[in-house]
Amino acid sequence: MIDHHGSIMVENKRTSDKVIYILIYISAAISVLLLAGIICYVFIKGIGAVNWEFLTSVTSVLKGTTGIAGNIVNTLYIILITLLIATPVGIGSAIYLNEYAKPGKLVRLIEFTTETLAGIPSILFGLFGMVFFGTTLGFGYSILTGSLTLTLMILPLITRNTQEALKTVPKSYRSGALGIGATKWYMIRTILLPSAMPGIITGVILAIGRIVGESAALLFTAGSGYYLPKSGQMFSKVFESGGTLSVQLYLSMSKGQYEIAFGIATVLLIIVLIINFMTKLLTRKFDVSRKK
Repeated sequence: MIDHHGSIMVENKRTSDKVIYILIYISAAISVLLLAGIICYVFIKGIGAVNWEFLTSVTSVLKGTTGIAGNIVNTLYIILITLLIATPVGIGSAIYLNEYAKPGKLVRLIEFTTETLAGIPSILFGLFGMVFFGTTLGFGYSILTGSLTLTLMILPLITRNTQEALKTVPKSYRSGALGIGATKWYMIRTILLPSAMPGIITGVILAIGRIVGESAALLFTAGSGYYLPKSGQMFSKVFESGGTLSVQLYLSMSKGQYEIAFGIATVLLIIVLIINFMTKLLTRKFDVSRKK
């Protein structure tokens, strides 16, 4: 006896599966086309402004030069200082929450706080950073003030990514190491962290992307200085005003300097593409080394 009802249901299910697959592929194609469109548009509009002088000089009316070298250096300063503070704190917090803290109200409170921090608008971070780090602590408009503010912004990103990376490590790794007499910290340092390294690196590089693209918070905290540090004053530059590439992009657009703005956008886009490429490369490298 043929079950026509069952065959119709199977046929309907196959049809719905095909429709879903088509919608998924259409969504993926739209995403790719949007990315390609943005990249092409920005490159076409801005690549003409990008040259060696643009990348290695600073804007000067007297010399008649237009450049973003100072903004590139400021961006590197802020990335380095922010990561030096945020990375150990974020990874340490994740290790505590995942490996040491007992599940309860305190852990839920910390996780809720972390998630709330991740959702706060960047302009509010900028306002807080200006009042607390800039005025109360007396750092003023400086690269240090901007870096401390961005540290608060990227901590949730690094912490949550590290937590998720640690959760992917099988429990057998932990029990096996502890079973042969290893201490908990030795187990974390030699087994858990290397195994979770691809996820941790992804979180850190995503944080770099957040730093590079941030402008609202830095306008209130780091200022808009675009000069290169003087010889022998590399450290003191930290306490001076320093506008990043994204800040300079905003200022150029507000002044109607569209060619310069698109040139900076092209440089930023190249940096973002390099960051994404590095993420894939490092993740793949650690995956291969972990499998070996």
